[in-house]
Amino acid sequence: MICVSVGNVSVGECISRLKGLDFAEVRLDTMDADPAAVKRIFSLPLRLIATCRPGSHTDAQRHELLVSAIGAGTSFVDIETEADPQFREAVIGAAREHRTQVILSYHNYRTTPHRRILRRTVADAFLSGAHIAKIACMVRRPADNLRLLELPGIRTYAGRIVVVGMGQAGRITRVASVFLGSPFTYASCGGDAPLAPGQISAGPLRAAMELIGHE
Repeated sequence: MICVSVGNVSVGECISRLKGLDFAEVRLDTMDADPAAVKRIFSLPLRLIATCRPGSHTDAQRHELLVSAIGAGTSFVDIETEADPQFREAVIGAAREHRTQVILSYHNYRTTPHRRILRRTVADAFLSGAHIAKIACMVRRPADNLRLLELPGIRTYAGRIVVVGMGQAGRITRVASVFLGSPFTYASCGGDAPLAPGQISAGPLRAAMELIGHE
C-alpha cells in the first residue's frame, strides 16, 4: 500500500490533492493551517495520517493541530520517538480517547544505526504505545538498506513496522519494504518536490510495485 505525502501547499490545494487518493499523510508542519482548517482536512472520508514535525511550530501549536486532527477523525497520528515525553503522552492520550492509531517515528538524517540500536528503538516505540513503528534513516551504503529491511521481519511486530531508507541510496527500501512486511510505504504527490530525501513520486513507485507483482 502506498501512502502519498502531501505538504508545502495551501489548505485548499491540500484538499484538492487529497481527492482521488486512498491513503495520504498530511504534513501540517509545512502548511499554514489553523485548527479549523485541520478539521476540514481530516473530516474528509479518507484514510489519513496527521503529521506535524518539529521546527516550524512550538510543541503547544503542534499539540493543538494534532489533537484537532484526531478529533476530526484522522486514521493515524504520527509522533516522533524523540519528542518531549509530556507532549508525546498528551497526544497519545487524545488518540486513545478517539481510538486513533498511533505511529511513533524515529528519524536519523545522518546515518543508519547499528542493528541493536534499531531493534531497541522499535521495541521502545511499541512499549510507548505505538500501533505502528516507523524507522527512517539516511542510507550511506548497501549494508544500511539490509539493516532496515530486516526490521519488518521481526515476528513479534509482524505487519507493524514501516522502514524508510532516506537518500538516493535508500530508494530501494521504498519498494522492497512492502514485500518484506511493511504495511505501507511513502511516496510524493504527483510532480511535487519530495518531502523527504529520496522519496519517489507515487506514479513510478506504483508502477515498480505492479511490475514486481505487489499491487
